[in-house]
Amino acid sequence: MTRARGPMIEVRRSRIHGSGVFALRRIRKGTTVVEYVGDRITHAAADERYADKDETDSHTFLFTVDSKTVIDAGRNGNEARFINHGCDPNCESSVRGRRIFIEAIRTIQPGEELFYDYQIGRDPDDADDVDDVFACRCGARNCRGSMLEARKKSTRRKPRRKKSPGEIRRRAKSRAKTAPAASVRARRRAR
Repeated sequence: MTRARGPMIEVRRSRIHGSGVFALRRIRKGTTVVEYVGDRITHAAADERYADKDETDSHTFLFTVDSKTVIDAGRNGNEARFINHGCDPNCESSVRGRRIFIEAIRTIQPGEELFYDYQIGRDPDDADDVDDVFACRCGARNCRGSMLEARKKSTRRKPRRKKSPGEIRRRAKSRAKTAPAASVRARRRAR
């Protein structure tokens, strides 16, 4: 006879933010902890539903599934909505068949709070203080200070400086000096 195991997680007060989700027993790496559920709505319906929400309120239970669907766990959601953001997470979200699951990415000990990196998308029209609004309080050593996805590094290259004819000749000579050595190495390998 197989004995049923008790629940894996519970919701209780978090030192990070409001309520959090905590392990009641050891959760092994790779375990699916919980499905993120709630009303499945369109992006337009989500925008309409929260049109009056204060822009300085970072509290959200919306989870993007794909370009058409958002899960609003604020309505008909479960305990997954209380998993807080962390920059050094012990969980991650995954999409399987247009459903969202939270999985352990390392072994989690009893009493440990569960976190995943929200990586909330940035928009070109974000307010200047958007990082303050979505400030991270996780306290991790590698905390980036925001629940938003990391800023993309600038891909702008420095403009190339035009080379003088003397520089071009010197570079051509230095390449010519190294070319025979490379061919000697290639011949040695071929033997």
